[in-house]
Amino acid sequence: MTVESTAARTPRRSAGSKAGTTGTKRTTSTTKKATGAGKSAEPALVQLLTPEGKRVKNAEFDRYVDGITAEELRGLYRDMVLTRRFDAEATSLQRQGELGLWASLLGQEAAQIGSGRALRDDDYVFPTYREHGVAWCRGVDPTNLLGMFRGVNNGGWDPNGNNFHLYTIVIGSQALHATGYAMGVTKDGADSAVIAYFGDGASSQGDVAEAFTFSAVYNAPVVFFCQNNQWAISEPTEKQSRVPLYQRAQGFGFPGVRVDGNDVLANLAVTKWALERARAGEGPTLVEAFTYRMGAHTTSDDPTRYRGDEERLAWEAKDPILRLRRHLESANHADEGFFAELETESEALGKRVREAVRAMPDPDHFAIFENVYADGHALVDEERAQFAAYQASFVDADGGK
Repeated sequence: MTVESTAARTPRRSAGSKAGTTGTKRTTSTTKKATGAGKSAEPALVQLLTPEGKRVKNAEFDRYVDGITAEELRGLYRDMVLTRRFDAEATSLQRQGELGLWASLLGQEAAQIGSGRALRDDDYVFPTYREHGVAWCRGVDPTNLLGMFRGVNNGGWDPNGNNFHLYTIVIGSQALHATGYAMGVTKDGADSAVIAYFGDGASSQGDVAEAFTFSAVYNAPVVFFCQNNQWAISEPTEKQSRVPLYQRAQGFGFPGVRVDGNDVLANLAVTKWALERARAGEGPTLVEAFTYRMGAHTTSDDPTRYRGDEERLAWEAKDPILRLRRHLESANHADEGFFAELETESEALGKRVREAVRAMPDPDHFAIFENVYADGHALVDEERAQFAAYQASFVDADGGK
């Protein structure tokens, strides 16, 4: 597997010029003509790179990426492939019994890296549990993401150290957290923005609808970034909504836009635009990154039970990493030496992650009984004693385990 790193780049800096403060208005994309009785084709979406790697023009969003350099394009490529390498290693570790569970981002790298690189250092991120690429952009060490999935900690990093909140397992609740934080940003008079990540399944949660309501009413500087990978575990999007997800924003009174989730440049541009609106006091935006989950929902899931190979193969042809590589090669922005050097670096990353996970110390087994009650409790004391006896039952006559 070919993977590249971002060793030469500052992990939290966006791949382009710093977003300005002038907002722009946008009308939502129009739906194409119906292709059958009662059924419409997918609506138009923002795309700057075709699956073949050809750069296409967009009058509204070109200005956000027109100044991007060849070095920055290589950096985006490195971000995506390095994230994929880390993700693949984590999946392998789970299969080997080293992690309890893992939620892969395979296929969603462009949505995460593009949006992640659009952020400023002072912006704040509220992720769900699959935003490994965004975490990379915010400078979170990949090994810190694995502690929770190994069961050795409750998060693994200081959220305020990178303006990247801990992973949220409860579906959709981070949208409310982001909205409240954004309302606080406004009261503080800051010009930073907030972004909340969630999936198409979470878009049906009541917490997300409440977040839309509050953010609209209070004009909160928040971007709702929905990665529509088309499957909420085994439920397709058409069982979640009768309209494209980005159109839901209209009912709450703020803009929504659909972007090609496998086009890293389009995600970079659209997210910069949405963040710019937020910083300019124009309120929330819903970005729907239309992408595809190439793998399982998590390592406990078997996607072959609910979707066919034909669909997966069709989307593999739109692979976000291959798309940018084709562009780099056709524009002579990268040579074989670049790709070969990064192949070596990718293997080093995999080795580092693997060794770091296996070296993680086991947590204190009795820590679960601490801080349950402020003043202690007889039942907790009883349960602790029962657990101690259970643990002692594994000790043999020589004191070994």
